[in-house]
Amino acid sequence: MNFKVYKPQVFQGDLSRKNYFEGWYFKQASKSLDHVYSFIPGISLSRESPHSFIQVMNGITGISNYIPYNVRQFSWNAEKFEVRVGNSFFSREKMMLDIDTEGLRISGQLTFSNSVDYPRSILSPGIMGWYSFVPFMQCKHDVVSVTHDLSGTLEVNDEPFNFSLGKGYIEKDWGSSFPKAWLWLQCNTFGKSDASLMISIADIPWLGSYFLGLICFLYINGCFYTFNTYEKAIIEELSGVNEKITIKLKSRHHRLTVTVIKNKSGELKAPVKGEMSRRIKESIDSEVHFSLMDLNSGHLFEGNGKRAGLEVIEAIFHYL
Repeated sequence: MNFKVYKPQVFQGDLSRKNYFEGWYFKQASKSLDHVYSFIPGISLSRESPHSFIQVMNGITGISNYIPYNVRQFSWNAEKFEVRVGNSFFSREKMMLDIDTEGLRISGQLTFSNSVDYPRSILSPGIMGWYSFVPFMQCKHDVVSVTHDLSGTLEVNDEPFNFSLGKGYIEKDWGSSFPKAWLWLQCNTFGKSDASLMISIADIPWLGSYFLGLICFLYINGCFYTFNTYEKAIIEELSGVNEKITIKLKSRHHRLTVTVIKNKSGELKAPVKGEMSRRIKESIDSEVHFSLMDLNSGHLFEGNGKRAGLEVIEAIFHYL
């Protein structure tokens, strides 16, 4: 048995693979929400141009940078989540940055505390449930930290940004390619509420066909409410008009209604057969409202979040 399946946060690949990618997504927002950045360390083992990389996005300006490194500048710990790219270090406990490229210099350390784990079990090693054991899936996903508190300062082009008392989030993807179409939403900045929301809806290739896959959690008041394909949750509505998106999900016991307002976005690179050649738009400046209802007793929770992460490939709206 491949015991890596029970440690999805660690590096799942090896440097001999071809047409393979793996990347970790770190999003952090300052307490005031005046600063929000995402950092994506990863590796691209394409046949043409194998390399490691760090992608950086400033959510306020929408400016992004893609910094390539030699494959030999990528290293990892096989036992726990620790990855180095160049002189930068990433783990579940902290992030130390030393980036110096044309137009962008970033240095400093952020420390993560009070991290919340996504529930795991022998039959469900992570958010993908039993799909975690399927070897031929195009892309796999894991949530490394549902939410955590930040402390520390980053210096960006000689300007210090204080992230102490802010909020952070970590997830990852690995495989050969991103899906043909998808919607991804993430937010854990809901004011005074200790809440975190993630929704991913995607075209999943499957045995010569495809299905519309759903993984979703709402963490609030110390409890998880999940809406996943493998738990028979359904998508009741998925629609987009101008910059407004509406999502309605139903599980056996709950209904989750989410409205998103898409704000400023920037461009990121995404994998196609391991090569980071696809261009996608991502916002980490969007706004989200959620409402959770118990199907028997009625309304449970609602919240409004800012600096939400959002990726939308418009074709996903035509799948229902």
